[in-house]
Amino acid sequence: MIKFTNIKKQFSGKAVLKGVSGEFRPGEVSLVLGGSGTGKSVLVKCLVDLVQPDAGKVYFGEQQFTGADVETQVSVRRNMGMLFQGGALFDSLTVAENVQFPLDVLTKMGVAAKRKRVRECLERVDLAAAHKKLPAELSGGMKKRVALARAIVNTPAYLFCDEPNSGLDPQTAPRIDRLIQEITYESGITTVVITHDINSMVEIGDHIIFLSEGKKYWEGTSKDIFHADSKEFNAFFLSSKLAKIAREKERKK
Repeated sequence: MIKFTNIKKQFSGKAVLKGVSGEFRPGEVSLVLGGSGTGKSVLVKCLVDLVQPDAGKVYFGEQQFTGADVETQVSVRRNMGMLFQGGALFDSLTVAENVQFPLDVLTKMGVAAKRKRVRECLERVDLAAAHKKLPAELSGGMKKRVALARAIVNTPAYLFCDEPNSGLDPQTAPRIDRLIQEITYESGITTVVITHDINSMVEIGDHIIFLSEGKKYWEGTSKDIFHADSKEFNAFFLSSKLAKIAREKERKK
């Protein structure tokens, strides 16, 4: 579980986060949703301490993460997996070497054990046959799957995904969403996804918080979105014609 209370952050005197609180639970895909510049990326950076919040506290399980000593922070970080928006693969390393990298840095596993774990993760994302390829030889969707395999190779308790289906075609994007959802359920991971994608919200939003102008205006599930009473959330959600149609169908049931 990840819990955060009253997170505030300013940059150059401009308030980006204005006291955001919430909780993300194990075995659920939690979405941090909002348009560009609403503070969703800054919030997640505060959670993982890439950005130091001006106020507020973050807990991983029962352990306070904000202001913790180095040993505690390192211990928590070892339980995090990160899927970056662009994949952030190393161009000069093969697929297998990219996936193995966290094991090389964070563990003392033997060579055979590392290779076995890498093989398991590549099989899970259906890329075992691509283990010798370089990133330049992969499609956008394949790169995202390699990055996901790398994010889970260290068996994290917490998985953070930054716009995981950004830049992907309409057929590939749902596949990445489903993989994230399946892996979350299989391993009981606390998964946090930064997104502005309405399809992701509908398909995998076990828990959703919606940010606008640095505040949390709405919170619910993918089932609740059709009955939300927040004008800020509805303005975002109903900007999609398909969302309008889906809501009308849902309300007529």
